[in-house]
Amino acid sequence: MIKVVLIDDHPLFRKGVRQMISQDPNFRVVGEAASGQQGIELALALNPDIVLIDINMKGMTGIDTLRHLKATHLLARYIILTVSNSEDDLIEALRAGADGYLLKDMEPEDLCTNLLKAWSGATVLQDTLAEVLRSALLSPISAGTSGEELLTPREREILECLAEGFNNKTIARKLGISDATVKVHVKNVLRKLNLASRLEAAVWKHRSKQPSRSPGKIDRELH
Repeated sequence: MIKVVLIDDHPLFRKGVRQMISQDPNFRVVGEAASGQQGIELALALNPDIVLIDINMKGMTGIDTLRHLKATHLLARYIILTVSNSEDDLIEALRAGADGYLLKDMEPEDLCTNLLKAWSGATVLQDTLAEVLRSALLSPISAGTSGEELLTPREREILECLAEGFNNKTIARKLGISDATVKVHVKNVLRKLNLASRLEAAVWKHRSKQPSRSPGKIDRELH
């Protein structure tokens, strides 16, 4: 049973999400919070597997809530669930360490599918955000994003796998190493490149490639 905590300041929305998730036998909603601070306290008490966080909340924002949770000992997967399809919000969430970014207007049956993917180690991004991410990929590489030379040959292989969207189990099979070793390498890659999440690493890798790629090629990479 995958334990889920909801952090959202809209009680009707929380009720709807709870009902959707509860219909899937793989999940159990163990707690709900109406604010970021309450959500942090609840997550620390319940040790969930997945935490769903809204961005736009009164008081502490979802991004700040995410940053606080990432600084704890919890090993949960953190998914932003919001109405915002803003590129700034998406990139900021990835930099804060989000394991996924989903929109509230997604089809109900797709929510649990994405949560299962996230729980298995994949980074989830709603399909309709492909254009937003495409725009980020086309933007100029900012100063300070160089640094791949700091990586070991194995870490470069790991980075390539992250760019392909592989989860830890797939990377382990592909490279013939253990899941635990993959986790260590991913952590080192993120630290050396000063990145906060797997998806941000994938974006970083794509942006570091030839800038002359056609939009069609980028669209194929995103799908």
